[in-house]
Amino acid sequence: MSNKTIAKFVGLVISIIVVAVVAMSCSQAAPGDPTKVSSAELSAEWGKPSIVGRIESKDVKESSGLAASRCQPNVFWTHNDSGDDAYIFAMDETGKDLGTFEVANAQNEDWEDIAAYKDADGTCYLYIGDTGNNKLERPELRIYRVKEPTISSSGSSSEERDEKGDRDGKDERDAPSTEPAQVMSFKYQDTPHNSETLMVNQQTGDVYVLTKRLDGPSLVFKLKPSFGSSQPVIAEKVGEVSVPSVPNGLLTGGDISPDGKRVILCDYSGGYELLATSPTFDDVWKTKPVAVDLGERKHGEAIAFAADGKAIFGTNEGKRAEIFEVKLK
Repeated sequence: MSNKTIAKFVGLVISIIVVAVVAMSCSQAAPGDPTKVSSAELSAEWGKPSIVGRIESKDVKESSGLAASRCQPNVFWTHNDSGDDAYIFAMDETGKDLGTFEVANAQNEDWEDIAAYKDADGTCYLYIGDTGNNKLERPELRIYRVKEPTISSSGSSSEERDEKGDRDGKDERDAPSTEPAQVMSFKYQDTPHNSETLMVNQQTGDVYVLTKRLDGPSLVFKLKPSFGSSQPVIAEKVGEVSVPSVPNGLLTGGDISPDGKRVILCDYSGGYELLATSPTFDDVWKTKPVAVDLGERKHGEAIAFAADGKAIFGTNEGKRAEIFEVKLK
């Protein structure tokens, strides 16, 4: 065997070993695994996590997104992952059921995240990201914008609907409808991606979608809100985020603080913060993420800042899922 042939053989073996190591790393990052960071790398600005309640609604089985209302004190919104219809669920910080609403003019093909936004006139909206694309077969994705429903003391809870016999074990929720949602269809500027993170910058109104990847950093795309457009909006890539975990781009949720100075991201088990120190917000994607202790998350996909930005809230998936809180020191 010639030296050239031996060199080719050795190179092939090394390539196989590298692929195997990468595959093992990915398999180690399955839902429920702890974040691979040391305590020395944790942010010193946030306190210890605490469990403050559980999601009361029996209809919330896979809390996939979370948003704190900008108009109604102590009201949070969540939704289920794919497999549910177009419903959003209101609750307080302890998980108390405040009502279920059906989003008019919307379909839940694969809802992955939700964000809150208050416009210059003081009207509050919820943005819902129908951005799941696991098989990369969806060339166009959707974001819905709906006026936030008002919670009333007589809101129908899941327990009340059961007592009335409206459910009977079937998906027949006697839920009021929201105002018709506005729709923004969009395409990525390069190729289809899967995403579970939708964020809205309260200061600029810009919408951000971050991809979920096993093979590299998360890609950050920005969209100018153009709801009702007859043509798909093109999502422009403005950065990448590599979190201190394995894999480093498997993001499942995120939020921008109301003052636009902080970004919180999460994967299945860990949290990561980026600080916006430049007048140009998109410079934040060039900063190094710092880990935030979120406690023992088993399968977390939803995370959000409190309405005042002084705490982080998150959920796990599953029935009666825990709600955790991390306070700013």
